[in-house]
Amino acid sequence: MTIYQQLLEREKEGNSIKVGVIGAGQMGFGMIAQIATIPGMSVTGISDIRKEYADKAKDAYLASSDLKNKVTTTTDFKEVIYSEDVQIVVDATGVPEIGAKIALDTLIAKKQLVLLNVEIDITIGPLMNKLYQSAGLVYTGSDGDEPAATTELFEFAKSMGMNVLVAGKGKNNKLKVTANPDTCQAEADSKKMASHMLAAFQDGTKTMAEMNLLSNAIGFIPDKVGMHGLSGDVDSVIKDLDLKENGGVLDKFGVVEYVDGLAPGVFVIVEGQNEGVKHEMNYLMKKEADHHILYRPYHLASLETPITIAKAVLRKDHAIVPIGAPISETVAVTKKDIAEGEKLDGIGGFCVRGVLETHLDMKAEGHLPIGLISGEVVARRPIKAGTFITEEDVVLDETTTVWQLRKLQDSTFS
Repeated sequence: MTIYQQLLEREKEGNSIKVGVIGAGQMGFGMIAQIATIPGMSVTGISDIRKEYADKAKDAYLASSDLKNKVTTTTDFKEVIYSEDVQIVVDATGVPEIGAKIALDTLIAKKQLVLLNVEIDITIGPLMNKLYQSAGLVYTGSDGDEPAATTELFEFAKSMGMNVLVAGKGKNNKLKVTANPDTCQAEADSKKMASHMLAAFQDGTKTMAEMNLLSNAIGFIPDKVGMHGLSGDVDSVIKDLDLKENGGVLDKFGVVEYVDGLAPGVFVIVEGQNEGVKHEMNYLMKKEADHHILYRPYHLASLETPITIAKAVLRKDHAIVPIGAPISETVAVTKKDIAEGEKLDGIGGFCVRGVLETHLDMKAEGHLPIGLISGEVVARRPIKAGTFITEEDVVLDETTTVWQLRKLQDSTFS
């Protein structure tokens, strides 16, 4: 039975999946509106630090829903997590510290968790996935987000026995490493986005985090710190993302990568595993080549999250999870000169951006995961712009939940 058929059954039985959503910004609002017309699923709780955002999302949901069920709105996410009228929780906040608290409380409440919060997943995802598995619960990233969409292509190819050489995504905008909420404000207003969210896209942090999540899910690593970030299209990328001895830029295969020009799509570059498959691939793809690209030219972000919700509740299945210990990390690099005693803001702010490197490189260099720039983080000494931050450079806030869980993760996988 397909997921759609299972949802129709739940609808017929009057037993809809009851969803609690934390975060009613752009992604949360869109997903809540989407659920309104999905059979066998309902939104029963919405939390946002701005109550008016939660209320607006509730109104949009009820305007389209035939069910007209009760929807609790609140500024306290715990009211949603611990509600008897909520079966599964979606974190759509994008904030590491809040995400850490949500993950812990949802685990205690013995409920499934779907993340639209890549930022927390790359920081403590390996630990939380292990804890949720131990409790018989689902912890998962979301369908429609680029890491899960790419993983789906990866697993599609691997299920056919193909060799996957490169996996990645298109980038939606030009890289501006010094982007901050002020430089993004006008564009953010025009797109009805939060300026710090747009800044995290423009400065590359989101792209690095998304490929970090993909890396942790499939075991591929960046070919170089920060990846190559080439410009290209579906034809040029096959040639460019090849080994150096073949005229490409790569030192090795088995890597994650992003490409300016392929947005909003995701891709994997594959090689047929034997001569018979290679011949058939050339015939079917209408191109004589050693490698071929499998390209999905879109991802629907939070609009696909309900598919993950259904997988978790109906099948105890996931969209994307870490395969074990961290493979890669998104570490903090300064956007500007930082003065001694200056407080550092976090992702999408004025002070730091994220850069992808392997977990082994992070440990060897003593670099700091960007998700730990949370709470009261203060510079111990002046730090020049473009510096990879270490714990010697800053005083971290050890009272934060994300710091405490990260320390537990480090000891768990040491």
